[in-house]
Amino acid sequence: MIHLLQLWAPILLSAVIVFVVSSIIHMVLPWHKNDYAKVPNEDKVMDALRPFALAPGDYMLPRPSSSKELNDPAFKAKLKKGPVVVFTVMPEGGMPIGRNMVFWFIYSLVIGVLVAYVSSRAVLPGGSYPQVFRLAGVTAFIAYTVGLWQMSIWYCRSWTTTITSTIDGLIYALLTAGTFGWLWPR
Repeated sequence: MIHLLQLWAPILLSAVIVFVVSSIIHMVLPWHKNDYAKVPNEDKVMDALRPFALAPGDYMLPRPSSSKELNDPAFKAKLKKGPVVVFTVMPEGGMPIGRNMVFWFIYSLVIGVLVAYVSSRAVLPGGSYPQVFRLAGVTAFIAYTVGLWQMSIWYCRSWTTTITSTIDGLIYALLTAGTFGWLWPR
């Protein structure tokens, strides 16, 4: 069996590679430019929401107080009248890119550790490149992508956005798998 400390190099290097490639995908390529639609009359919508001083967080409109309220005719009328919205309020001043990039790198390290753990329990030292690649790849793919799908299933997130993010995750998984296959203890 392989100890996790023996896999520090593929853990770290795969996180670095994913970080660099994801930066290129999101900052250079136009792949994600249409993930979010522009709200018509954006300034009016922002002006209308500003007086509520919504704290950063996730919100739903209308939101029932209980499952019992789902059958209340008044609640059903709100749903029918619309708009029905799920939204996230971010801190004023925009997205904290530096902080988010640090968290993204840490997230990629955590995925590397999980890939290392699963792979080290199933593949012995000297395991073949295809064997390591296959197991590391499927583990990384699950970690980077499968949780995204529930947002489209339950909260009507655009399937186009989910699919493009899934393709990103497939790229990250292939890079992670290749790194683990290459640096697997012989």
